[in-house]
Amino acid sequence: MKARRKFIVGSAIIIATLISLAYVGYTQSKTYYHTIAELATLQPSALHQRMRVSGYVRNGTIQHLPGHLDFVLEEQGKTLPVSYIGHDPLPDTFKDGAQALVEGNVAPDGHFVAEQVQAKCASKYQASPVPPAPANQPQPGQTSTGSSASYGNGS
Repeated sequence: MKARRKFIVGSAIIIATLISLAYVGYTQSKTYYHTIAELATLQPSALHQRMRVSGYVRNGTIQHLPGHLDFVLEEQGKTLPVSYIGHDPLPDTFKDGAQALVEGNVAPDGHFVAEQVQAKCASKYQASPVPPAPANQPQPGQTSTGSSASYGNGS
């Protein structure tokens, strides 16, 4: 009976530990998305949570400083000063006018301390127009005389 009781107690401890680790991992990994305009309306307790904010990098505001990078995000007439303190290199598309998504926390002085930065290209990706084929060249599926090509046994 003692061996069975030890097994049950040990199993309960392992299960409780796994559940608590899962809960802690879940609460630390969730992030809320907010717009720059919403930050001013958040309760002080919500400002301490990890969050994501997006906007466009204001032209001329990117400053490479020792240990961090400062820039300003803007969206719908609102601005947010950001300090990037992460260790990952910034994406190649991070430049003036690019759309950026920052993840981190709001500091007590109101600026955003980002640990991650993602950037999209400032210009839209568009397919280049296909030039029309010259009139004297056959189109796909046509013979050089302009009639449709036929395949098979001719019936």
